[in-house]
Amino acid sequence: MNVLPRTVYASLLATLLSCAAGLAAATERLSERWDERRAVLLLERAAAHLQSRGEAALGDFARQGEFVDRDLYVYVLDTEGRFLASGGSSSALIGQDVSTRTDSAGKPFFRDMLDLARSAGSGRIDYRWLNPVSNRDEPKVALFRRIGSYIVAVGFYSPRATAAQARELLERAALALGADADGALAAFQELDGGYMQDDLYVFVVDLEDGRFLANGASPALRGRDGRELRDPRGKAVISDMIAIARSRGHGQLEYLWRNPLTAKTESKTSFFRRVDGMLVGVGYYTR
Repeated sequence: MNVLPRTVYASLLATLLSCAAGLAAATERLSERWDERRAVLLLERAAAHLQSRGEAALGDFARQGEFVDRDLYVYVLDTEGRFLASGGSSSALIGQDVSTRTDSAGKPFFRDMLDLARSAGSGRIDYRWLNPVSNRDEPKVALFRRIGSYIVAVGFYSPRATAAQARELLERAALALGADADGALAAFQELDGGYMQDDLYVFVVDLEDGRFLANGASPALRGRDGRELRDPRGKAVISDMIAIARSRGHGQLEYLWRNPLTAKTESKTSFFRRVDGMLVGVGYYTR
């Protein structure tokens, strides 16, 4: 009986594990794309129905039937912001003016939707909404289209924060840091400080000596020289960011990093900028 040498066996095992991990990641990405594809198809059907039936279509969207696809449903508001119909949990908003309503992070997403629908006719908006399955506020994406004086939309929950959400959090963090550095740095470190959203968090590094001044995911890093850190491929992540921030004032960097939500090492893209001798950054994970 032939027995594989230990080194060959270890190599084969590593290859199999790598393939399995790659297959799992690909399956997750496929699932995310399929959710968006389902939302696109439902929106297309709803838009065509609204175009042909007008106001009479609103009652159809409110019923559990043709315009509900498992966790996806259609909702409609007019171009003034009055909520008109919904086949899901947002039906509680029917009849209300939602133009000034914000999500749990304070984002006026309905106002953004109204503005974009008027100017472009269609688009997508990232926001946070209560998921009735998990009973948690989670990232959600709304795809929408303007049909006359109506805006028809379909939303789906995004399991990962997006690049747009990372940029928004960075903008908010940079403004806070510039206005009150000590207060902002303390808030960045706190779980309930208002700067942690699922797998998004803020990190701040002193541009002079490379020390972490704050890290929402790993508060213990505060005071440590970030220039010592390397990702699993050996990339000097913080050193590279510092060099870019010093030369251009802002930038972005791709690397591998531990996701605090999944506890796995994943691909990450961080956006960062220079603020009063500090580098402030926020990154999003792409597996």
